[in-house]
Amino acid sequence: MKFPKDFLWGGATAANQYEGGFADGGKGVNTSDVMTAGAHTVPRRITYINPKTGETGSTGTGFGAPMEFPEGVIPAVIEGEYYPSHTATDFYHHFKEDIALMGEMGFKTFRLSMNWARIFPNGDDAEPCEAGLAFYDEVFDECKKYGIEPLVTLSHYETPIGLTIKYGGWKNRACIPLFEKYARTAFARYKGKVKYYLTFNEINMMSFCPFMAGGMTESTPQTRAQGAHNQFVASALAVKAAHEIDPEIKVGQMLAYQPTYAYTCDPADQLKVMEAQHGTLFYGDVQTGGYYPNYILKEYERQGIVLEECPEDYELIKNYSADFLSFSCYGSSCQTTHQGEAGEGNLMMGIKNPYLETNAWGWATDPHCLRLALNTLYDRYRKPLWIVENGIGWDDKMEEDGSVHDDYRIKYLQANIASMRDAINLDGIPLMGYTMWGCIDLVSAGTGEMKKRYGFVYVDRDDVGNGTLKRSRKDSFYWYKKVIASDGEDLT
Repeated sequence: MKFPKDFLWGGATAANQYEGGFADGGKGVNTSDVMTAGAHTVPRRITYINPKTGETGSTGTGFGAPMEFPEGVIPAVIEGEYYPSHTATDFYHHFKEDIALMGEMGFKTFRLSMNWARIFPNGDDAEPCEAGLAFYDEVFDECKKYGIEPLVTLSHYETPIGLTIKYGGWKNRACIPLFEKYARTAFARYKGKVKYYLTFNEINMMSFCPFMAGGMTESTPQTRAQGAHNQFVASALAVKAAHEIDPEIKVGQMLAYQPTYAYTCDPADQLKVMEAQHGTLFYGDVQTGGYYPNYILKEYERQGIVLEECPEDYELIKNYSADFLSFSCYGSSCQTTHQGEAGEGNLMMGIKNPYLETNAWGWATDPHCLRLALNTLYDRYRKPLWIVENGIGWDDKMEEDGSVHDDYRIKYLQANIASMRDAINLDGIPLMGYTMWGCIDLVSAGTGEMKKRYGFVYVDRDDVGNGTLKRSRKDSFYWYKKVIASDGEDLT
């Protein structure tokens, strides 16, 4: 019951939740930069201004709340509001220290995202920002010192706000060539430094939170479908560009996925599960499978959705599908046509599963979710898989001596790592690697909080931006170091 010797153990972060450096190096404003903090019972907000009247306000992010933008306003940073992404946990100024901690744990890989607005501040600039490019050069060089392979997400819940204001975000096909230009810039600049890329983080979140996923201030079935289509075409063009620039580069899809259970054995519940899975797997069918499935075409027909498309779109999608499929999986969900207690957690949780334990945010620990997910996705796509997000948020407390005892996180990871080990050894699933989410504490995307912590490393910062940003090792830090050193054999 072993892991492959070349298995890529590591951790994952995202620029919008971790990087900070909002005003440094010529970086432009992106969508995450106009999202205020919240609490897990209060959705985050997007701030806006009416440029003609100067009137300001805010609306829901679409991550658990409807978006309602009054006519004539644009998303903007407003003085006096608190925006967690502006500093986050300040990787921008702590990257050497943080990568050294990853090296100490024995990381083989580090998933991070590049900040599109750090490279092209407005999204459609004629030339990239050299200071932004140079920053990531330093990051990748630092990774190389410790033998850490970067896994780079090109767009992780952030779109340059200039593309939102000028084009309406990803509902507009104008974003396709702009993203291709950004991707080509990265592939050429970091040739030989970065081998693995992902295009859009959790691309299926376009169905749930189009502002976060696509910089869109309009949320209708038509605009969400168009936004997804435009990202599919842009992803295919990125795969094509990568293979042209360096055949060694592999470009993957990133999907938010979780096993879905029927709450009862009523056949109507089974159908509800199938429909819920279609809503997720459609994105994989297109970006990794290379085709639009009939079930989504019929749904578009019923809803009157007509895509703005070009004849070559479908050839690009078919010929330049993702090289591998990566995904996030934190647990599972239940679906029912009957009455049941609503689950909390993320937007895909469904009905609460009475067989699973949950934390304060409603996230349930499912000891078999990864094996189930891996089998479902490999059976469907027959491409290598990579688990790039898995973890549990908790309100970790630091003791007087500076220690952080997070046995609950160790327990969660023990079950999940054993589950993927079973998938490899019992089912023969080709799993490339595992990057635990939020390996160093960062801001929650869904709530804007710091107290919802995921990391092996504690960062001294609170929900309103106070703290020294000092890094401290949690108990799970030493445990994960042992797991990596034993190639996953020692989970005690």
